[in-house]
Amino acid sequence: MAASPWPDGRLIELLGVAHPIVQAPMKGTSTPELAAAVSEAGGLGSLGCAGLDGAAVGALVREMRGRTRGPFNLNFFAHGAVAPDPAAIACARARLAPFYLEKGLGAPPDRVDAAPAAFGEDQLAALLADPPPVVSFHFGVPPGDAVARLRAAGARVLSTATTVAEARALESAGVDAVIAQGWEAGGHRGAFPVTADDAGVGTLALVPQVADAVSVPVIAAGGIGDGRGVAAAFALGAAGVQLGTAFIRCPESSARPAHRAAVEAGRDDSTRLSRAVSGRPARAHRNRYVDAMAAETGALPEYPLMYPFAAPLAADGDPDFQFLLYGQAAALTRAEPAAAVIARLVAEAGAVLARLRGKEQP
Repeated sequence: MAASPWPDGRLIELLGVAHPIVQAPMKGTSTPELAAAVSEAGGLGSLGCAGLDGAAVGALVREMRGRTRGPFNLNFFAHGAVAPDPAAIACARARLAPFYLEKGLGAPPDRVDAAPAAFGEDQLAALLADPPPVVSFHFGVPPGDAVARLRAAGARVLSTATTVAEARALESAGVDAVIAQGWEAGGHRGAFPVTADDAGVGTLALVPQVADAVSVPVIAAGGIGDGRGVAAAFALGAAGVQLGTAFIRCPESSARPAHRAAVEAGRDDSTRLSRAVSGRPARAHRNRYVDAMAAETGALPEYPLMYPFAAPLAADGDPDFQFLLYGQAAALTRAEPAAAVIARLVAEAGAVLARLRGKEQP
């Protein structure tokens, strides 16, 4: 049997995977087919569950158990309830009014309903009734003793940090591993409540500092697109990696043709961070709307209350207004099945690590 190429086996042991490679949850793009294919190939397949009620969560756990014998991860957002801010609504209406007029949509909404907490007792009860192997969180950790209860039920718990302070808070909350998400990552930043400009720490700087700050395994995320990035993550002190953009072009994903095309044509500078669609910083394809809204300095409605303002502009499929999420390593992606992505990453990373050790890959 060939020796394992991985220099750190903590995540492999923790998650019960063959390879310390996590497919990012990517709500709206990941599917049970994609997650199961990754898990069957030896990685950790993930599904974004934000917005699902307890019944839907339970059904998804059962479906995944029928699709794969490997571990899988269900991901939830952990932000609290959000109340409308009249000043932010006024700002959004004023800024978006010209776009609405241009597209013949009338006036932007003049009110939005409050949003409840993203994760609560309904979802928690479903997870405790039939615990998935792994549960992960974004935008912080759930309130109360949810982490302890999930771990007591047998689930491993992961959560995202974008700064050292957030990583320390997650370890104090009892998570089993921290996902250190660098600035380069596609999709929504996992930052805790956003009250000021995001610190914007890149993966190369963030991962070693988080690895020094916490005792639990660290999963590097952001800008990792091939085996070179995977190998580099271990050199930085990570015990594994998380990739999302690498899986968007897989046939098992639900990415729309425009999304696949944007990733295929993606360059290092073809995305930017924007709050203009959801209300939270998210790395998305640069188009007319995203670039135009970058100049907006006023307070827009918080996540998810910005969606009702931005969504009508994209309803007709206009590429100038689509919210296409991907990261800065898009140019490294390939259109291939998920199992092939995993196999390629393992082979490439193994070759790099062997070379760095001064050995030939067997």
